[in-house]
Amino acid sequence: MPNVVVVGAQWGDEGKGRLVDWLAGQADIVARYNGGHNAGHTLVVDGKTYKLALLPSGLVRGKPGVIGNGVALDPQALLAEIARMAELGVAVTPDNLSIAENATLVLPIHRAVDHAQERLRREPIGTTLRGIGPAYEDKVGRRGLRVCDLADPDGLAHKLDALLDHHNAWFRGLGLDTWSRDAMLPMLVDLAPKVLPFVRPVWADLNDAHDQGRKILFEGSQAVMLDIDWGTYPFVTSSGTVASAAAAGTGLGASKLGHVLGVTKAYATRVGGGPFVTELADEAGERLRERGREYGVNTGRPRRCGWLDAVQLRQAVKVSGIDSLALTKLDVLDGFDVIRLGVGYELDGKRIDHLPASLAALARAKPVYEQFDGWAGTVAGKRRLGDLPQAALRFVERVEAIAGVPVSLITTGPERDDTIVLRSPFDSSARA
Repeated sequence: MPNVVVVGAQWGDEGKGRLVDWLAGQADIVARYNGGHNAGHTLVVDGKTYKLALLPSGLVRGKPGVIGNGVALDPQALLAEIARMAELGVAVTPDNLSIAENATLVLPIHRAVDHAQERLRREPIGTTLRGIGPAYEDKVGRRGLRVCDLADPDGLAHKLDALLDHHNAWFRGLGLDTWSRDAMLPMLVDLAPKVLPFVRPVWADLNDAHDQGRKILFEGSQAVMLDIDWGTYPFVTSSGTVASAAAAGTGLGASKLGHVLGVTKAYATRVGGGPFVTELADEAGERLRERGREYGVNTGRPRRCGWLDAVQLRQAVKVSGIDSLALTKLDVLDGFDVIRLGVGYELDGKRIDHLPASLAALARAKPVYEQFDGWAGTVAGKRRLGDLPQAALRFVERVEAIAGVPVSLITTGPERDDTIVLRSPFDSSARA
């Protein structure tokens, strides 16, 4: 089966964008299936830097892109991103980008709700405040606006009134300013002719492409540990982030998804609140942050850093059906005398091998580590498995053993070609 689904196997920021960029060279179509412009990534191609949040990464490589129905689409953010791409010489047109007609719209009022909700929380979640969560709330509450509504001005006005009635009742209860139709409807009417040319029945197009044997690359946003069901709830995103979300978020059946590639750093990071069992609040954590340049693409927020948590990784492999792993930023571990790998938890005096669903229990969990010697040489820039130091190879092999799936790709530096390919997720042919 030719298709590949890329999922983050930690808490996001694992380097998915760089790997999607690499895999896009082997794909015919690249499809986004979840999230919104709350998670970004940076690509450097031929000396140009592209910062993407909504657009599929394959557009940079000349591959057609799809934004599926599972994406929460802010039309203003989309058009701004398209304009930035044009400035960099990449034309995004209806010829190379399709948007699902049933994708949910993110509106300015959603950002206002997001800000108010975060202020009211006793323990902030760390949302990016871009309105993604409130837009998904409206979707499941059956009052959200969808892309197809832009084609029906009369129906749009009626649906907008219902949405405003709901949110304004909440705003009034908090003593906050309310929103009027006059503030939003003209904006949506103005956006309609700019967005509608991109709109298609994406589900049908992708099924046709699959039946024709074309290779589809599904580009995931965020990561398994931020999934609304399988993440560290409530410190999660508002959408599905496991591989099965690619089916629900595009309309291509689950049996057609193909190989699932999980992306994990050689260490662990997290942005915002929530439990993080292997977090380091010491010099080692700061060293990981600075060496790995661990700051958010969209927000600039410093990421929390720690050792790789193989318990968490194994659970992500299981619940997302991951077939192989891409191990990124192995070079960041260069120079450490000692490297640790979380292999279990101790909870209330007992050893456990999974993440408890209870947030309180997970907060009490203590890491159980295996310790590895660091390597005297460097992995930076290496492009063959045999060129890695033996200590680095032992670390990789132990990660494979605990996760229960093979490592198919290793990145050893910031350049696109700083990649060791053990097997291609598209064809599984060994090339180490």
